[in-house]
Amino acid sequence: MSDLHYGDVSVRLEAHIALVEIHRPPHNHFDAQLIQDLADAFESLDSDPECRALVLASEGKSFCAGASFNQGAAAAGDEVASSTSRLYQHAVRLFSSEKPVVAAIQGAAIGGGLGLALVADFRVVSPEARFAANFVKLGIHPGFGLTYTLPRVIGVQRAALMFYTGRRIAGEEAVAWGLADVLASPELLREEAIKLATEIAECAPLAVQSTRATMRRGLADAVRAQTDHEHSEQSRLFQTEDHQEGVRAVKERRPGRFRGR
Repeated sequence: MSDLHYGDVSVRLEAHIALVEIHRPPHNHFDAQLIQDLADAFESLDSDPECRALVLASEGKSFCAGASFNQGAAAAGDEVASSTSRLYQHAVRLFSSEKPVVAAIQGAAIGGGLGLALVADFRVVSPEARFAANFVKLGIHPGFGLTYTLPRVIGVQRAALMFYTGRRIAGEEAVAWGLADVLASPELLREEAIKLATEIAECAPLAVQSTRATMRRGLADAVRAQTDHEHSEQSRLFQTEDHQEGVRAVKERRPGRFRGR
């Protein structure tokens, strides 16, 4: 099957496995349009009986290094808040998808990129993978439903550690924590992700989808409710001096000089 394209997202379906790939190298920063394109691709595959599992991957150095808004948006809180609201609407669509997803994570999955990684049922990672919920370093509240999804995967205590410090977790530690499921060398990363997706696809598809629906029952609704709250908190904090300083500090690769206002 030839590639189908949804903006910067391509889809190739072969042997019941759909490779869904993001093409915004090197770091695959996302915006509302990219999340909408991903959701459109996922929904299209939900309606295709030939697809039994998805592999979510990306081109470049990073899996997804977080959100990208237009120039100067850090100071334009209302504009960022509006974009974020639309983005979260499409994120909920991703969590509503019906077929199993395996993410192949070769590098950084940061901020909302970590949120995107947690859309997947399973994560195959290289040792070079890096996970971080770095929102507090940017002076804002976590988003993309992470305040619900991350504790669900690794527990409240470890999630709090990641949220409150913004620290990065490498591939091997991610597997030890349960944040990732398979560790693979970079050259075998996609092969291992496809191998896991194939193992799923070899099972009875209706039974797999039914079991998955039960395991994820209420997940999309919970993410919708949580992103509503996250968006409210982010909208408030986007207006602060600390957020503007956090953006500068991250860009300049230095600790933030926060003043609590």
